[in-house]
Amino acid sequence: MTDLDVYAASFDGEPGYLDWAAFGPISPVVRGEVQADADLLGTGRRSSIDLVSEHEREAREAVAALLRTDAEHVTLQPSTTYGLMHAFYGLRGGLLISSAEFPALTVAGTRAASLGRVDLQLFDPEAGFVTPEAVQAALTDETTAVAVSLVDFRTGYCADLAAIRDVIGDRLLIVDAIQGFGVVDADYEAADVVCGHGYKWLRAGRGTGFASFSDIARERIEPVLSGFAAVEGGALPLDTVPGPAPSAQAFGVSAPDHLAAARLASATREIADVGVEKIDAAIAVRATEIIELADAHGIPVVTPREPERRAGIIALAPEAQHAGSLSASLANHGVVFTTRAGLVRLAAHAGTGPDTMQMLRDALDAFASSHVA
Repeated sequence: MTDLDVYAASFDGEPGYLDWAAFGPISPVVRGEVQADADLLGTGRRSSIDLVSEHEREAREAVAALLRTDAEHVTLQPSTTYGLMHAFYGLRGGLLISSAEFPALTVAGTRAASLGRVDLQLFDPEAGFVTPEAVQAALTDETTAVAVSLVDFRTGYCADLAAIRDVIGDRLLIVDAIQGFGVVDADYEAADVVCGHGYKWLRAGRGTGFASFSDIARERIEPVLSGFAAVEGGALPLDTVPGPAPSAQAFGVSAPDHLAAARLASATREIADVGVEKIDAAIAVRATEIIELADAHGIPVVTPREPERRAGIIALAPEAQHAGSLSASLANHGVVFTTRAGLVRLAAHAGTGPDTMQMLRDALDAFASSHVA
């Protein structure tokens, strides 16, 4: 068996699950790590507690490797949104965001603007696709940062980070990578800030967020939410208040959840052992199958057809009067999915098996037969 085969075999959930963009059932490796570390923390031994605490460093190193940076540029966060808030609240100038973005971006940007930190610049790209051309058309002289999702949560559109970098010049590029980290072979080097979370595609559970800040981001973004665990020198600041750490570690509040760090480290190592490019390719095969099934049943697809412009999310756009019956057919056949703004969102992973694809096929057959004229 190849490394990819072993990885795919670890997907031990029930067939029919096509909702990885909403939640990733926790992997066996991660579940085992949780149990082992919980047992260690139950001993009360200092050596055991210190051993579990080491997972913070391990997680930062594992995430950094996939981002092609180093651990000093990575901080652990409770979620993607926490990382985005660190970035947005510390900005000055114009912050450009698509109005169709996931609320983690638009709400945090609005809150930062309400405090007078930034001037929020919302724009409406065609079909919600944040293309380089759409970004270029929306830029102003006042824009100092652009924030974008690596993969759009509604349509599955995958942003071209390198091309966006080319059009924005030396402005900061902030990326919400939750729908692509670990499963999309992206140009993370083009970004100044990358925020993500391990509870979806990484199969690590909630609380496994992270953020990376480049040297330029650290210089330009004020760490206004920096807490006592993120001070210069790194020691507990007693009887004094040091400044924030000079590195990306400034963008933290308190010590991380070491059990969450253990889950993130384990899940990220699973990905690294296989290779993001192999997982990306396996997901692309399933995504193509879903598109072909939708085409065969006359169901419109809004996700881009080009493999390089999509990831694991495939969004179907049935006619409004048929959306309910499509959802019912999927549910009746045991397919787990999400609906978003009238779209039926299906999200396959590298471990999505033929039994799940057959369940989807049966559901679409039943839906189509019920609407034959």
